Amino acid sequence: MQVVERKSIMKDQLIAFLFKYGAITLLILIIFYFTSVSPFFLTYDNFSDILRSISIVTVLALGVTFTLVVDGFDLSVGSTMSLATVFTASLMVWYDLPLWLVLLLPIIVGVAVGLFNSFLIVVIGIPDLLATLSSMYIVAGLHRTYTEGYSIYNHMPLTSGGTAIGEFSNAFLWIGQGHLLGIPVPVWIMVILVLASYCFLNYTRWGRIFYMTGGNAEAATLSGVKVKKIKCMAYVISGIFASIAGILFTARVGSGQIDAGAPLLMEAVAAVFVGYSVLGAGKPNALGTFFGAAVIGVLLNGLTILNLPYYGFDIIKGTVLVLALAVTYMYAKNKFSTNSL
Repeated sequence: MQVVERKSIMKDQLIAFLFKYGAITLLILIIFYFTSVSPFFLTYDNFSDILRSISIVTVLALGVTFTLVVDGFDLSVGSTMSLATVFTASLMVWYDLPLWLVLLLPIIVGVAVGLFNSFLIVVIGIPDLLATLSSMYIVAGLHRTYTEGYSIYNHMPLTSGGTAIGEFSNAFLWIGQGHLLGIPVPVWIMVILVLASYCFLNYTRWGRIFYMTGGNAEAATLSGVKVKKIKCMAYVISGIFASIAGILFTARVGSGQIDAGAPLLMEAVAAVFVGYSVLGAGKPNALGTFFGAAVIGVLLNGLTILNLPYYGFDIIKGTVLVLALAVTYMYAKNKFSTNSL
């Protein structure tokens, strides 16, 4: 009996350790492994590329984090990012607008998508998953219709005849390609947004209200919280983050690529769930989302250096997500069993 009990205790301790430190431990092990097998991995240029890449995924994932905090889920962030990407490019290339409008108008578009999702979920009452799945297809159709299926680039030929009058300015490209104090500008933006989101969710009254809404909407309502308003805010914030990710992507590649956000949706969702358990949070959180994006970004970069075929990447991302979910739910199951005793 003592042997069985000891094994059970060791199993519980292992699950608890993996739950709290699994993502961070995995990140360290991945870095050590790829450093040992490739001399090109642990270099400034490579880590600069990794951070620049995960900055976009992290910003996109932060939006998903806010919706999960209020017990929702936003599947439309990838399409919203794609719409923001081509819309940003069109404002600069097709219409030659000033930089402040190029940055502001796509964010307003993100707000509009968030309000549309809120209308479907809060007013009509469609479940979050189904509502955002529907809007994902609607927004995807909008950005393809808007561009007529073409990517947007400097002085491109127009279907109406002639060529586009504008081009991407150096000031705009600096947002995605420039450096500040030796660190890529998108990384600074990511760090600022992660810290702002972390402080908002953990140290403000509104953050506590967000978590209260997600934890028990009925109890939150009885406490005087306007649950519908909070959910609406979460989806608007998600749309804003998706638009910022689209702007960063456009500035990074110097073109407006259709369906730019589609491949990043799965990475963003995986980052959020991998980050659930970072330092034992047990809930959606901004810091965990960053670590989740880092794990996936470093892993994919290392596999690229090792020349793993790109079509195998989805298997890796799916496996990481399954492992993260398995640890999270095993920990929750053990904790429930312990409490019930």
